Amino acid sequence: MQISCIAIKSGKPQIIHVPFTPKEIDLLWKNINYGVVDMILIGIYSGWRPQELSILKIADIDLENNTMFGGLKTDAGRNRCVPIHSKIRDLIIKRIDQAKELESDYLFNDPDSQSGMRMTYDKYRSRWNKVMGKLQLSHRPHDTRHTFITLAKDAGMDEYIIKLIVGHSIEDVTEKVPHRTLDQLKEEIELIQ
Repeated sequence: MQISCIAIKSGKPQIIHVPFTPKEIDLLWKNINYGVVDMILIGIYSGWRPQELSILKIADIDLENNTMFGGLKTDAGRNRCVPIHSKIRDLIIKRIDQAKELESDYLFNDPDSQSGMRMTYDKYRSRWNKVMGKLQLSHRPHDTRHTFITLAKDAGMDEYIIKLIVGHSIEDVTEKVPHRTLDQLKEEIELIQ
């Protein structure tokens, strides 16, 4: 009798991402001056991955056109244009002013850090945990991205514009070449309340 062993390949463990509720988002706005709450809200209203937020440079922000450029991970995710939602514009301006004052190229900085000024993803996670503890919330940093996608879908945003903004690949042959204008992206992102 021959016994054969079959190797079963296990996939990556599934991490469940839970979007912030409207009540939790309101709580963040009420605590805007605490820690990295502004960075969390910018993630919620832009769809950037936390790692992407941490490497945004002030040169990547175009306030005249109300856009941010950047991205990581996939071909669809790199060098993408994300409109600045009106709710976070002042938060971004404040961060730009701080960066200029600190003479930093990066949008997000931690001037009190002893290990360099730029807000790295590891620093962000640490500050994130403090915010979650203070506000008694239970979220992971990547939940901001899922919150954006949920808010966008709930607001009726065009599915392809959501994909363009968050850097997801588009499989539809007729949509492979984005036929969306910057004005359309800006108009659609404002559907999110």
